[in-house]
Amino acid sequence: MLLGVDVGGTFTDAALITGDALVTAKAPSTPHDQSEGVIAAVEAALDRASARAGDVERFVHGMTVGTNALLEGRVARTALVATEGFTDLEELGRQARPELYRLCVGHPPPIVPPERRIAARERCGRDGVIRALDEDALREQLRDIDAEALAVCLLWGFRHQEHERRVAELAGDAIHVSTSHETAAVFREYERCATTVVDAALSPLLRRYLERLAERSRDAGLPAPEIMLSGGGVADAATAARHGSWTVLSGPAGGAVGAAQLAGDADAVCLDMGGTSCDVSVARAGRVQGTGGREVGGRALALPMVDVHTVGAGGGSVAWRDPGGALRVGPRSAGADPGPACYGRGGEEPTVTDANLLLGYLDHESPLAGGVTLDRAAAERAVRALAESLGMEPLDCAGGIARVAGTEMARAVRVMTVERGVDPRELALLAFGGAGPLHAAAIAEELDMRTVLVPRASGVLSAVGLIAAERRRDLVESVLLAGDALDSDAIAAVVERLAVRGRDELSAPDAEVRSAYDLRYAGQAFELTIDGDARPDVGDLRAAFEAAHRERYGYADADSALELVTVRVAVALPPAGVPLEGSGGAEEQKSRPVRFAGDEVSATVVRGVPESVDGPAIVELDESTVVVPPDWTARADAAGLRMERG
Repeated sequence: MLLGVDVGGTFTDAALITGDALVTAKAPSTPHDQSEGVIAAVEAALDRASARAGDVERFVHGMTVGTNALLEGRVARTALVATEGFTDLEELGRQARPELYRLCVGHPPPIVPPERRIAARERCGRDGVIRALDEDALREQLRDIDAEALAVCLLWGFRHQEHERRVAELAGDAIHVSTSHETAAVFREYERCATTVVDAALSPLLRRYLERLAERSRDAGLPAPEIMLSGGGVADAATAARHGSWTVLSGPAGGAVGAAQLAGDADAVCLDMGGTSCDVSVARAGRVQGTGGREVGGRALALPMVDVHTVGAGGGSVAWRDPGGALRVGPRSAGADPGPACYGRGGEEPTVTDANLLLGYLDHESPLAGGVTLDRAAAERAVRALAESLGMEPLDCAGGIARVAGTEMARAVRVMTVERGVDPRELALLAFGGAGPLHAAAIAEELDMRTVLVPRASGVLSAVGLIAAERRRDLVESVLLAGDALDSDAIAAVVERLAVRGRDELSAPDAEVRSAYDLRYAGQAFELTIDGDARPDVGDLRAAFEAAHRERYGYADADSALELVTVRVAVALPPAGVPLEGSGGAEEQKSRPVRFAGDEVSATVVRGVPESVDGPAIVELDESTVVVPPDWTARADAAGLRMERG
């Protein structure tokens, strides 16, 4: 048996593969200690499968511990050792403003305050040591530091590692140490420093959480958990605990991996809408698109990650009236406690879920997955209060809430497609998460997309994706090769060095090796990542780079010199096969009034995956609900439901 458990803002999802069957379950998330909700979801899944914990062979976990800690500022007390004269890198950052026309918006405060910044008397250059490390002075500085974790980021540390290693040795074992050459071995001092600081600040918290989870797992009879990393691969808990920054996108990564596998050869925009947020990614040829770095909570992370854009639009997102009298939705969420008003747990603010209940998309007579019974009267009270402040009728307000949330998610899709030169009309929209299929057709209409795919296990696809993820090590090395130095032999030597390291870390000498290259024209500030062979022909690399450059920027320059900045290697073991396919089969239960575009119509209600149904219809799956508007048709396919716009 294979087990995957994903922690969301509202529910914790479990997926259990036993033989060719997929068993799923949900439990309310427990923000105070996510491991409690994890074990509750596991017990529910084992109970539904009539199985024992001892039957589970592999347990993979996706979480939001690191994300939440970073966004909320609940991090370990951290110190920084940097080359003398460069201790303020994290605070200085880049000159770019978060918002171009809002001059008052600043960057988040530095994690390491000035009093915990240590200047190391040393200096390395491109070709090696310029000034030896003054160990005696450093010992004195480290003796007086008051911190739980230490980040070490020295100039050219990604290439010359000896000084960083020595600093870690001098710091000793009493404090967690993150070095830049182990965390993010890439050039650009600010991004490397900021990533290492985040890694040091999160790792002690993550270690404590994983220790609690491992203890609960042992007590329950489960195997030791493996952890989903931000890049879409899985690592053992010890590796994840050493590098907390590697898990910042652990939660969204599982859903992106599962959606990409389900999309197969089809190119798709993957939309994961849960209770708190909506994550959008793009899948090409069965693989989720990745990136070499991004910002999370305003902090730079120069790490391999799934390329996901997140907006604060989920089922629990709170609707509100702004000072100008406009209806707004999110980013604040009702979360798991108290949750939307219709959950009956004390919530009084209107949310997207409350609006969907009043519009007829959800039914108070049909409990949600996880055993949540919906209270229509509570939803009406919450929405009516907002409607009165806006001078609207309650049902019109509910429709407005759904439209505003859909518009926010459509904007996120445009960020991942239109703003990158990709036409979303050429892609399918693959919607999952507990709330994604409710809004998928409306989002597709706004973007003029014609096909929506809804997986059979859409409500727990993130947990399924954890099982489907490969055991992997993502390794990077900045090389800065150009001119005569840029040749196949030099590139192959770097790839081989990283591949050996990755295979050793995985203890898998036959693991697959995939390579990619960050390339740019000489003089450019940023790079494009191009897939290539382990020993690529430089001419082929240039041709692929110029094609990508032309697609992204509209031109290519055949006369400019090419520069290879960074080599990226993924060493991976094959993922487990996941039984996502299934047969159709559903009962037409009844009809009920549903509102579309302000008009009330009678919609067919179907439980399960129908062979075919014309809109308006509501399809109730085990963990999610699908809205099929008028002029849309839904039919069963191998993986779930395929919706086509008429």
